[in-house]
Amino acid sequence: MPRTLQFGICRNQTLPWPELARQWRLYEELGFDSAWDCDHFQRPSEPDAPYYEGWTLLAALATQTTTIRVGVLVTSNTFRHPALLAKQAMTVDHVSEGRLELGIGTGWYAGEHDRFGLAFPPAPELVGRFREAVEVVDHLLRNEVTSYAGDYYRLDEALFRPGPIQRPRPPLTLGAHGPRMLRIVAEYADRWNSFGTVAEIRDRNARLDEQCVAIGRDPQAILRSFFGMAPRATMSGRLERDPWDSVDAFAEMVGQYRAVGIEEFIVDGPEPRQFAVMERVAADLLPRLRAETTAA
Repeated sequence: MPRTLQFGICRNQTLPWPELARQWRLYEELGFDSAWDCDHFQRPSEPDAPYYEGWTLLAALATQTTTIRVGVLVTSNTFRHPALLAKQAMTVDHVSEGRLELGIGTGWYAGEHDRFGLAFPPAPELVGRFREAVEVVDHLLRNEVTSYAGDYYRLDEALFRPGPIQRPRPPLTLGAHGPRMLRIVAEYADRWNSFGTVAEIRDRNARLDEQCVAIGRDPQAILRSFFGMAPRATMSGRLERDPWDSVDAFAEMVGQYRAVGIEEFIVDGPEPRQFAVMERVAADLLPRLRAETTAA
């Protein structure tokens, strides 16, 4: 049975705190399923802009909302030890009363690593560290005591109290594109998130299915999530058409990516001039799209 389509907004934290809080409350009032911030030292597409730290901000924003799911899209594994991330996740799960979606990725923006003196290893090590970090986080959030001996991380009877509110742990969202990363997704993720063209997402989605079958996991156990980056973003993978230009533009994006297996759409937050479109999308389009999947 198809899942009901889900819709979220990712808002980069370049706005002043009062405005960020106001917008997150608005996303909740409009009925979006989730709201996300990002994990950077500076915004890749606007490196000179002011920028808040993602997890500290997420804890604060969780107190400004009551029902919407909250998360970081996605946490950079190069910034912190996975045991610290597990503690941050547990804490925000309590602050939000069980609304956390835990997003993790390898880290990718080399420029901020250079500027802030952070090590940025080559791709094979990034993936190796990511695998171990996901395993450490998964074990810590599920268990009261954890020991772990990896190539990059070690824990010796690490006590983890209190545990998270959500059991067996908050859902894991893993950002991944390549074959080795998709294998890790198949093993551990509750949600897979990626960005790119329709053809790229179709191919990755099929590869993820294959990885799940190879390890004996039901592919349907993993929610397929798309990050829609607005054309104003400077990174590769951005959409050609801004989904906030009109209700039809948003519907077109959903139709294209839904056809290749996407079940959730997390979209860059609109500009103020586009808020009227966001409100029409939330009031008119999203209920209809959700109803279609429920009836299917």
